[in-house]
Amino acid sequence: MPIRGLLLDLEGVLYQEGAAIAGATDALAALRASGLAIRYLTNTTVRPRRAIAEDMAAMGLAVEVDEIFTPTAAAARLLAEAGIGRVHLAAEPDLAEDLAGFELVEAAPEAVILGDLYKGFDWDRLNALFEMVRGGARLVALHKNRVSRRDGRIALDLGPFVAALEYGADVTADVVGKPAGPFFELALASLGVAAPEALMVGDDLEADIGGAQAVGLKTVQVRTGKWSERDLDHPALRPDALVDSIAELPAVLSSLP
Repeated sequence: MPIRGLLLDLEGVLYQEGAAIAGATDALAALRASGLAIRYLTNTTVRPRRAIAEDMAAMGLAVEVDEIFTPTAAAARLLAEAGIGRVHLAAEPDLAEDLAGFELVEAAPEAVILGDLYKGFDWDRLNALFEMVRGGARLVALHKNRVSRRDGRIALDLGPFVAALEYGADVTADVVGKPAGPFFELALASLGVAAPEALMVGDDLEADIGGAQAVGLKTVQVRTGKWSERDLDHPALRPDALVDSIAELPAVLSSLP
């Protein structure tokens, strides 16, 4: 089945440490000229799509804001499809601009969108969220990572706080960041493309490749960003193709199984 849609990871695939990866600009031009429908995927939960697009433009990677797909965009699509209108945003305030069309409230929401509040996760804040969820609000987590690196050391990330609310309120959160299946499924729905007709390109073997394969996408891994020689020894995960960088992608598309 020919590929009609393309999901491209950002950091580590198109750019790294604030600079475009060599050949990325030309590769994007070729991919656009091929007529493929494209979404640019990122797991960031602290910056709105507009800011991401502005940074990419400064690197010579011009994309439309609506082509960028983040966990916040996934949450918005999920809740809109469910007919939910009143939302409490427990995340970076700037993300509110990606929730146009929702009424953002401080009490009695229909859903809670939970992002990384970092030091804002004190008892009062967490208990207030617990009361909202226990009162019937749907819990949507932008991701569920256990740990992250903060101030040069490994520290708690969002996941433990999601788990606390799930356990306390006896609910299961909708997780909408990679590698959760709904993230990829909602991105595909925004393209109007079925999984067998789409390709995911990423650098992270588990979050990008494993997450995409779990919902039926073909995959290509790049040897940039998070890629490591150790990925070759993974007992279960194998991309459909492995390329040195995004620069090689247009040439290998036709040879994918």
